[in-house]
Amino acid sequence: MLDRRFVEENPELVRTALAARGSELSLDALLKALSERRDLLAELELLQARRNAGSKEVGAMFKAGRGDEAQALRSELAELGKQVSAGEARVRDVEVAIDQELLQIPNLVAADVPLGRDESANVEIRTWGEPRSFEFEVRDHHDLGEQLGVLDFERGARVAGARFTALFGAAARLNRALVQFMLDLHTGEHGYTEVLPPFIVNDSALTGTGQLPKFADDLFRLHKPDNYYLIPTAEVPVTNLHAGELLSAAQVPLRYCAYTPCFRAEAGSYGRDTRGLIRQHQFEKVELVQLVRPEDSEAAHEALTAHAERVLQLLELPYRVVSLCSGDIGFSAWKCYDLEVWLPAQETYREISSCSNFRDFQSRRAGLRFRPEPGARPQFLHTLNGSGLAVGRTLVAIFENYQSEDGSVVIPNALRPYMGGIERISAAK
Repeated sequence: MLDRRFVEENPELVRTALAARGSELSLDALLKALSERRDLLAELELLQARRNAGSKEVGAMFKAGRGDEAQALRSELAELGKQVSAGEARVRDVEVAIDQELLQIPNLVAADVPLGRDESANVEIRTWGEPRSFEFEVRDHHDLGEQLGVLDFERGARVAGARFTALFGAAARLNRALVQFMLDLHTGEHGYTEVLPPFIVNDSALTGTGQLPKFADDLFRLHKPDNYYLIPTAEVPVTNLHAGELLSAAQVPLRYCAYTPCFRAEAGSYGRDTRGLIRQHQFEKVELVQLVRPEDSEAAHEALTAHAERVLQLLELPYRVVSLCSGDIGFSAWKCYDLEVWLPAQETYREISSCSNFRDFQSRRAGLRFRPEPGARPQFLHTLNGSGLAVGRTLVAIFENYQSEDGSVVIPNALRPYMGGIERISAAK
């Protein structure tokens, strides 16, 4: 969340940032609550000063033999005590209201984030690789997978409903190979520590990373206990592993990678990408998470993005990097790059990873702090994350970019060591 003092002192700057995001959120209730808190604290300070001064007077009166006056003043102090208690309770209520308002406000955006209302204003930063030219009619991954007998959308839907898919044989193995390849790359070449986090989190963790309260409709909530949810991304459990901790300078930076399934209700996306694996309720990712010093977060963002790009480069999949505009950037992000892989069947680039710098937005919500040096005042860490990569969408990109005229799919060279010698997925005979 944003620092309350910053909002109180810079309301117009925050309103400008909200407008840039296309948000119609009002700051009026928050600013009113902050003003009320300020007045209440000033009133409490006066009441407490009167009570403290009166307590000293009571003792002096008793010593001077003015017992009746002392008893009368003691009664007044008791009433003052009730007023102080009532004022403190009111401050607590206002504090809750302030926090609830702050939880609704998105992050500010970096000065170099493109201004725009939607994805049409996103700016291409760079491209890598050349889209392949085909001498035959290109099939999409849905048709390829069904014809090869390795992607079964009907049986997946039979078991769980729409937007669930069953993978068989070589596709299931390819999915597993992608996970292992990505983990090996990020732990080996890029120096991340692998972690296997819980796949169920509580509402506190989701609040910490910004999914709650705003995006409750996108989550799969468990019936019992009802404050637990299936994770929408590994970002949630991994970022919150150090929630509430005060880390030492020697512990920072922290760089984690994690493979997890992800579960999203996809509220509001009805009719979009209903065919195939692009938008599923259950999917898998290898996620990259970094907790760094504030002065290092911009460089860390560029490095994390390059780490995700490296996966696509080794798989020889054409892609581009775009900087998301102010109206398309995520709620918690200060700056975000999307990696978009080329899909021949759609003749366009589609998102396969979002790499975000949140600065201290998540840290304030989750209580992620470190002490820069012994005796120094604690500071909030900066958090970053990105998919390295979304596994299902990578499988889609391989099927479509590596397809052959006979309907088979060639396995990229980088994955063959993980495929037990399989070089091509062909239809069973």
